[in-house]
Amino acid sequence: MTTMNMSQALNNALRLELARDKNVFLIGIDLKSGVLGVTAGLQQEFGEKRVIDTPITESAIVGAAVGAAATGLRPVAELMFVDFIGVCMDQLFNQAAKMRYMFGGKAKIPMVLRTCCGAGMGAAAQHSQCLEAWFMHVPGLKVVMPSTPYDAKGLLISAIRDDNPVVFLEHKSLYFVPGAVEVPEESYAIPLGKADIKRQGEDVTVVATGMMVGTALGVADKLAEEGISVEVIDPRTLSPLDEDTIIQAVKKTNRLVIIHEEVKFAGSGAEIAAMAAEKCFDHLDAPVIRIAAPFTPVPFASGLESRFIPSASELIDGIRKVINA
Repeated sequence: MTTMNMSQALNNALRLELARDKNVFLIGIDLKSGVLGVTAGLQQEFGEKRVIDTPITESAIVGAAVGAAATGLRPVAELMFVDFIGVCMDQLFNQAAKMRYMFGGKAKIPMVLRTCCGAGMGAAAQHSQCLEAWFMHVPGLKVVMPSTPYDAKGLLISAIRDDNPVVFLEHKSLYFVPGAVEVPEESYAIPLGKADIKRQGEDVTVVATGMMVGTALGVADKLAEEGISVEVIDPRTLSPLDEDTIIQAVKKTNRLVIIHEEVKFAGSGAEIAAMAAEKCFDHLDAPVIRIAAPFTPVPFASGLESRFIPSASELIDGIRKVINA
């Protein structure tokens, strides 16, 4: 075991998979120096044919990855920010997501699209969005969003080994969270589609994603001092979604609060709330509450940006509301 932050854990996962499988290669912009350190040192170790720096052309990056995956390679493509997905969406949702289906299962597209998301770094409206709901809506794509270094490494290894296209979303504010955690140096895989119960609780279930998992755990610690027991669930994979773990938790606590950084309207929390309403309505003692960003672009001004990001106080208010319903 060694201590790693999320950037280091992702770098370690990529290094292990590049060494394990000659068909794995990386492709993206500025991989040599490594955006936020994730790919730093890998080109020097594995060479320019395995870690390919490209011009600023996201459509070519994703298109090349789709074509390479169709021929049996295992590309890990990187977009510097998820906000740039618009210029290569056709390659992703019309080609990568549909080829296996359209060829009767004969074609496999074992590719990963890594990209970072999220606000909190003053990157403004075109470099700060959380767009996971876009990808969840596309049959044929798997959508992964880790919240810890340990999960990030194990989930990325599983994503690279998967025979389907995986969108791997990394919140940029998590790359260098103080207090790196222990992560095994050896390879390990965390199954896609399996949620993690980050904290057991009895009074209310909180489903949190990405950066909001840490917020939820902090709130759970605070409310425990008042005798309120909060269960915190991190889906880790948003598609396929581990419905069973969430349903069982709701049936135990009888209350559900969802927190994510996406805008509330049509976000991933809407799908989770609908699932809970359809499959465990009789167990709910209060309406489901969603805590999320307002329906607006991400502000640049630091004061406004901090108001945009869902806060611990908002989550506390939501929990109190379902507890007292």
